Amino acid sequence: EGVNGTLEELAEQIGNLRYDSVEEFLRTLGDKIKKDGDADKERGRPQLSNGLYEIADNLYSAADTMKKVRDICEPYMDSGK
Repeated sequence: EGVNGTLEELAEQIGNLRYDSVEEFLRTLGDKIKKDGDADKERGRPQLSNGLYEIADNLYSAADTMKKVRDICEPYMDSGK
């Protein structure tokens, strides 16, 4: 719901983004999941909030790894010149 196309198509579209955009997407998604965790913590749902914090941490870790990949590839990428 709220997405045009299938989840597989969405994953393909995200995967086709430039690495810097994928990195930013992962961080933004991590921020959203962390925010949800904060809300559940406030509601007294520690197990749920802890799970959401773990997911956010994993997304931030994935973003860090994507940055490393981007840094490796950057010298070989077309700079648009």
